[in-house]
Amino acid sequence: MFQPRIPVNPLPTGIVTPLLQPTVTADMAPHHTTDTAACNHHHVLATPAPVPVPSSAVRLTPAGLAVVVAGGAGAVLVVGTVLVSMLLAVAVSAASVAVCAVVLRSLLNGQRRQR
Repeated sequence: MFQPRIPVNPLPTGIVTPLLQPTVTADMAPHHTTDTAACNHHHVLATPAPVPVPSSAVRLTPAGLAVVVAGGAGAVLVVGTVLVSMLLAVAVSAASVAVCAVVLRSLLNGQRRQR
């Protein structure tokens, strides 16, 4: 009951492709046979398409740089607005609690004097 059970799939689920594909290099010469009478057409080697090399450097256009700067400035303004509004909410709450404390103190002092 407490032993893990690993499912076994006896049938293949799809075509397995290798991770590394064989590539044709320029150093390899085509294989020619001495029997040229049976084949009268021209053989052309298939050349692989050039693979683009990924660049490690990030390149920004002036418009992209302007968008990044504007986005950063907007984020700073939004975060600043949120923080200032939270500080203002705390200050208003503290002021209202102080006013309530003063009013309650004066009411309690007024009741003690009337007795």
